[in-house]
Amino acid sequence: MRSDPSKFADRQADAAKAKAQQLEKARAKMRALEATRPERDAERAKIAAERAGREEQRRAEKEARQRRESEERAAAETARLAAEKAEAEERERASAERLKGLADLLNAQKDARDKRYAARKARQR
Repeated sequence: MRSDPSKFADRQADAAKAKAQQLEKARAKMRALEATRPERDAERAKIAAERAGREEQRRAEKEARQRRESEERAAAETARLAAEKAEAEERERASAERLKGLADLLNAQKDARDKRYAARKARQR
């Protein structure tokens, strides 16, 4: 017996059958999924463990990179300070040499002046 779409009872019965079929199909799918659940859970756990391993590796690499960069910065700072100290010492030495040269020049000028003065005094006597 075929259902007559113009009759409400037939349409209602068809809808109930369709709903029951959908429900049975969903239940069958759930039973199939429930059977494979341990495998899927194991796969999820494996994926999570791999992810945690990768995150740990990235964290360790990041720490090593930060430590290496910190050491490089410290070495660069030490080198910079040593260069600044050497440059300051060189400036100080150059300044001292310049002052010594200037003092020698002034002494030489004074000696020449004193000799001229002594010569002039000797001529006057």
